[in-house]
Order: sequence, then C-alpha cells, then structure tokens
Amino acid sequence: MIYERSSQLFKEAKKYIPGGVNSPVRAFNAVGGDPIFIKEAKGAYLYDEDGNKLIDYINSWGPMILGHAHEPVINAVIEKTKKGTSFGTPTEIETEIAKLAISMVPNIDKIRMVNSGTEACMSAVRLARGFTGKDKIIKFAGCYHGHSDSFLIQAGSGAVTFGTPNSPGVTKGTAQDTLLAQYNNLLSVEELIASNKNEIACIILEPVAGNMGCIPPQEGFLEGLRKLCDENEILLIFDEVMTGFRLAAGGAQELLGVNADIVTFGKVIGGGLPVGAFAARNEIMDYLAPNGPVYQAGTLSGNPLAMAAGLAMLTELNEKREIFNSINTKTTYLRDGISNVLNRNKIDYTINQIGSMISVHFAKEPVIDFESAALGNNDRFKKFFHGMLDNGVYIAPSSFETWFISEALSTADLDATIQAVDKVTYKNF
Repeated sequence: MIYERSSQLFKEAKKYIPGGVNSPVRAFNAVGGDPIFIKEAKGAYLYDEDGNKLIDYINSWGPMILGHAHEPVINAVIEKTKKGTSFGTPTEIETEIAKLAISMVPNIDKIRMVNSGTEACMSAVRLARGFTGKDKIIKFAGCYHGHSDSFLIQAGSGAVTFGTPNSPGVTKGTAQDTLLAQYNNLLSVEELIASNKNEIACIILEPVAGNMGCIPPQEGFLEGLRKLCDENEILLIFDEVMTGFRLAAGGAQELLGVNADIVTFGKVIGGGLPVGAFAARNEIMDYLAPNGPVYQAGTLSGNPLAMAAGLAMLTELNEKREIFNSINTKTTYLRDGISNVLNRNKIDYTINQIGSMISVHFAKEPVIDFESAALGNNDRFKKFFHGMLDNGVYIAPSSFETWFISEALSTADLDATIQAVDKVTYKNF
C-alpha cells in the first residue's frame, strides 16, 4: 500500500504537536514507521488519507461495538447539535442515560458522568479514599487506568515493594501510596494487604486486562479479590472502560458474576464521543459533592452530544441483546481461523479471547500477566503488524493491545483477515 500523504501529514504534525500525535498510543514507536492518518470511517472500515480501505480491529479502542458512523448514533448527535452543543446546566437526557445504564449494570444505584476513562478512574479512587478514610491503593502491573499520577507506576523489585514513578512529573509521595500486585496472582495481593494493614482504600483493576493484550482473569482470581476486599474493608474497583457494555449488557460484572464496589466506564457510554463515568451503590456515591465531602466536577460532564450518542448506543445494545452473541461468535470464528493458519505455518503463538476481545501473542507459553505478555516475540509482531497493514487489515500498533470486534464485521471481512494472517506468516515468518 501507499502511505505518501499520511507520511507528509505526520511530518507536518510533528512541527506543532509533541511527537506528531495527541496520544502516544497512536504513534508507531513500537512497530516502526509513520502512523496512518484516517480520513473517515464507516461500518467495519477505515479509509486513510491515501485512499486505502482497512478492516478495523481497533474500533476507537473499543467503543465502536456497532461499527463506525452507526446511523442511529450519528442521527442522535446531529439532532442534538441543532439545539446547542454545551450548556453547563442539567439536562433531561443525562437522567435518561443514567437510568438506562443503572438498569443494565449490576450492583449500581447512581452514576456520575465525566469526560474520559482517565477522569472516571481518577475520580473513583478519590471517592474510595474519601469513603474509607484510607490513602493507599493496589493496582496491577500491566493494567492501565489512564494517565492520572496514581496510575503511572511500575513495579519495583518484587510484587510487595512500593511502586516507583514510571513517568517524570509523578512524585515519590504519590508513588508510595500506589502498591503493585501481579495480575492473576492472589498471593501478591495478600502480601500487600498484610504489610499495609488498615491502610488500603481500594483495589483497582481491569476485570479483563486489555492493555497487555487481552488477558482474562483465571478461575477464582476475581472471586478471591472480592473476598479479600470484604475481609479487610477495602473497596473493589472494576475499570470497565474496555469491557463495559461490550462483554455483556452489564459488562464484566454480569459476564463473570463478581460484583465490584465501584465501576468505571469510558467512551462506549457516549457512543464513542469523549465521555466517561463511574458508578456505585448509594452509600458510596452519596459521598460525592454536592451531597457529600468528596469533590468532583466538570463543565463538560454530561455533555448533551455525548449523552445523545450514548443513549442511542446503549438503547440498541439493551433492546437487541442478541448482538452480544453475534459479536462473540464472530470473534470465535476469527480466533479459530487464525489458530488454524498459525498451526499450519508452524508459528509459536498464544491467542487469548473472552467475548469480543482477542489478542495474538507470539509466545509459546500461556499469557496470564504482564511478565508473560512481555515474553512475546516483538520483532515477529512488528513484521506481523506491517504485513497485516499492507494486506488491508488495521490492528493496534503494539503487541500489548487488544483487538476489538464490531458487529459491522462480515464473514467476508473475517475470512479476508484470516487469509491475510496466512499470507503474512507463511511469507515472512
């Protein structure tokens, strides 16, 4: 494929935007080359500035469950735009979408809209600290909860050590209040709780990890966390920015049968527009201002355009729940096809899948946490990424990202993707 205009646009962007991108994940640093500039999207496809058509497996990092430019969502935004784009006052539609979301998701009584997944997770942790009166949090290596200071922490020499800042600008004091555990490892959590008795406000995690590739929780892991939290008066926070309204109408809580104390959501609750939310039962949410002492605010929170898009999206997912079976079936079809190809071409690999989230790891051993994900053959992934791109398939430009399946994908799209995998791995590997 030809990417001349994208390369020119990237060169120009670097003059005015740090690194030429407004989010580092869009850069191709992990795979080499220049990022592709997208001009438009429709259904299952992206169309770049050079006129190439690409089958999309990013789907705006998850929220485009029904495909790009889905007509009911687009129409809702257009009609709402005609009446104004932002008021900074309450609107009826905020209550409508709140009522719908609460009816779909288990174990929540109230929900607060914010502007991003990052803001949702940041606010959820602040609320947990205010509610419990404790300062420390536990997060898991490899789980991403946005770029708030508390979350930009990497593991130290062991799972029971304090975190150290993973980004300049994060203070040591902030890092010391964030404890690092190993995903799918209950013992690492137990040791942290034992060594920080009565100091831990919350445990936050992606119930299905999506930022080290797709990594489902092993049997008993989430149940074990729930038990530890109950025994130690710790709040359990599920970051469902990726899984919410995707794995089931009620998200991971519904699918996996484990309730969180606080749950966070991202762009899917706004039909792909900039929005986030966090929710919990009444006794926790009533600690928020203006009812309670924990302050959180935002001029654009509950923006009418995002609420209109989100209401259209959630209404369709709620009324047509067969969509979840459909996208899960498509994902399984894709997984089986890729597995057959890689087996035939004698490639070492592991494929993780849960629902409509899937990732291909070029690793022999099972991928169950950040350490095992990091053992994958990254040089092989780079060849794989560019080979797939050259064959009209756009996957995330990092081996540590999940593929997201949309309902807009056809069997022909899935077959074309499987054929591309065959061509790329047979030829280049």
